[in-house]
Amino acid sequence: MRRLVNDPYDVVEEMLEGYVLAHDKYVKLLANDGRVVVSKKTPMQDKVGVIIGGGSGHEPLFIGYVGSGFADAAVVGNINTSPSPEPCYNSVKAVDTGKGCLFLYGNYAGDVMNFDMAVEMASQEGIRVETVLVTDDVYSSATIADRRGVAGDFFVFKAAAAKADTGASLDEVKDVAVHANHNTRSMGVALSSATLPASGPIFEMEDGEMEIGMGIHGEPGVKRGKLESADKVVDQIMPYILNDLPFNKGDEVNVLVNGLGGLPLMDLHIVYRRVAQILAKHEIKIHISFVGNYATSMDMIGMSITLIKLDEELKKLLDAPCDTPYCVIK
Repeated sequence: MRRLVNDPYDVVEEMLEGYVLAHDKYVKLLANDGRVVVSKKTPMQDKVGVIIGGGSGHEPLFIGYVGSGFADAAVVGNINTSPSPEPCYNSVKAVDTGKGCLFLYGNYAGDVMNFDMAVEMASQEGIRVETVLVTDDVYSSATIADRRGVAGDFFVFKAAAAKADTGASLDEVKDVAVHANHNTRSMGVALSSATLPASGPIFEMEDGEMEIGMGIHGEPGVKRGKLESADKVVDQIMPYILNDLPFNKGDEVNVLVNGLGGLPLMDLHIVYRRVAQILAKHEIKIHISFVGNYATSMDMIGMSITLIKLDEELKKLLDAPCDTPYCVIK
């Protein structure tokens, strides 16, 4: 195992301690709950509170997107594990200003159960909290509502947060999140396992293998086989994404080529080159592209491709300024 940690059972607390020290201009830990990262701008009056979260080990996902123009708070669980209901509830208490809050997270059973319990806890105090699950991973289920949430979180979170910043109502912010999720599709490939600090690799994968469609926790994909060239891998992934919504000639999209933590930026840009070629062939226009590590799986070698189909409202919201430690749009 090639990790640089102290006690492997303290990694989440030590990560969060270091994170807020490094980015104290943007965020702080909630005084009564060390698993809640809160924007220093919050609470902001006349604004729906946008709260994101899930298991740790996917940084910068969740904590990296707390700040001005993005999420108001992130709730962090143990590695690959949902946060418990209490910090979810505490995040609501920290950011609600009377307009209610929206929970946004990827569709995983533990997250659903614990965030729903927090919704009930807030309801008992008269605070309205709604939830939208991100379900962008096209291969994980034929039924969209049952799909996993992966790197598409980034676009859904951003659109909803930008809508909240306009002073929109909770229903309006939720509608935008639902719409952004409906328009977002992702799929990835893994070339290695993630490594848990305490126990090592999550699954076995021989050097020189790849698995197309694998989830960020090692969930099964389409097929496992011999590693192929970047172009051939992208050529296999893109039809799943393009045909699923579907994306059509004349559409306009934002693109995210997301690294899972262990793949060099050189490789991610080689992947992006092929994605752009394929979209040009289909006469699909790229509005803005993002290439880098946005939703990782610790040191997993691999990447995912995400497209979000744009309309005028989504384009405006995704273009809106934000300033967080891991996403700045001016």
